[in-house]
Amino acid sequence: MGCEEEILIIRSYDGQSADRGRVEDLERRCEVGPSERVFLFTDTMGDPICRIRNSPLYKMLVAEVDNQLVGVIQGSIKVVTVHQAPKDRAKVGYVLGLRVAPSFRRRGIGCSLVRRLEEWFMINDVDYAYMATEKDNEASVKLFINKLGYTNFRVPAILVNPVKHYRSYQLPSNIQIARLKVDVAEFLYRKFMASTEFFPHDIDHVLKHKLSLGTWVAYYKDDDVSSTKFETNGSKSEITIPKSWAMLSVWNSGEVFKLRLGKAPLSCLIYTESSKVIDKIFPCLKLPSIPDFYEPFGFYFMYGVHREGTGTGKLVRALCQYVHNMAAAARDCKVIVTEIGGEDSLREEIPHWKLLSCPEDLWCIKALKKEARNSLHELTKTPPTTRPALFVDPREV
Repeated sequence: MGCEEEILIIRSYDGQSADRGRVEDLERRCEVGPSERVFLFTDTMGDPICRIRNSPLYKMLVAEVDNQLVGVIQGSIKVVTVHQAPKDRAKVGYVLGLRVAPSFRRRGIGCSLVRRLEEWFMINDVDYAYMATEKDNEASVKLFINKLGYTNFRVPAILVNPVKHYRSYQLPSNIQIARLKVDVAEFLYRKFMASTEFFPHDIDHVLKHKLSLGTWVAYYKDDDVSSTKFETNGSKSEITIPKSWAMLSVWNSGEVFKLRLGKAPLSCLIYTESSKVIDKIFPCLKLPSIPDFYEPFGFYFMYGVHREGTGTGKLVRALCQYVHNMAAAARDCKVIVTEIGGEDSLREEIPHWKLLSCPEDLWCIKALKKEARNSLHELTKTPPTTRPALFVDPREV
């Protein structure tokens, strides 16, 4: 039966118990993640809009056929840095959480949900709509690129590192790690990352949010700057910054929703158990091990990773180790995740496990205004060597 023979109703999610229960049931039946390696299931902990609730403006739509809830989609809107002429900022709408019940797929429901969400974007004066999917997700790629006119934009990498709850890293003795005050962190981000693609212009709200655990910097103790680093007496222009330093912030995504592994290759299961045993007996081997992912677990997301100066690879690694030690002290945090531009050299400095990571997370973009269409070629055809770094908003993880 074709979708055109059925009465499809698309409406706003009402947040009531009936909608909430049906959306949660649909979410449990729809797998997410790298399809050829593992299936990850999400647990929204009773709040289906948890992934967009922290955004400046958001909406969730549901699709019904014969009183059955058969599809959902979510969207959020914000102002970000986008390198286009004649301005360097744009209002963007993020498309996420598209789910269609398995028995109702290939009937045009997903396409209808996206088009209705785009209408809401245009009502709110959005310049560009964008989405992210795994590069090998054929159904998603065909829908957004072939049917809906989206264009390949960036191919960032999602890096995932398992947390070892039974071990803490010993941090390098020649590196100082300090937590920044929120106003200092905001100043540094606006000074050094404001020109980064998709940098959120409400970064102050991100840093002040209760889910943002803080911002940390790392620098060498023998730096020749004699004054106290990254401190201010009121004027941020007087902040003393070392020659070489690195910074990152941490978002507690596990307080928003949980993940659970639903399927994995046998080799992964065997490695999970054997590596934990070997790592406990022979820790000097430094064999990567992963925790048990078959119960719902939380994760930390590192965002705003930035570095300046020389010899900063060790500083970034020290910060990652510091975050690992934080996560190891948390009850249910089992992985640390970050997402960076595919051409970003930081990729080599951030610890991650390849089996769990996604080296090519495809971002696609679509211009919703005529003037934005004129700049789309500039955005999508920039050579990899000249592309600026990418800022991934933790509210959209």
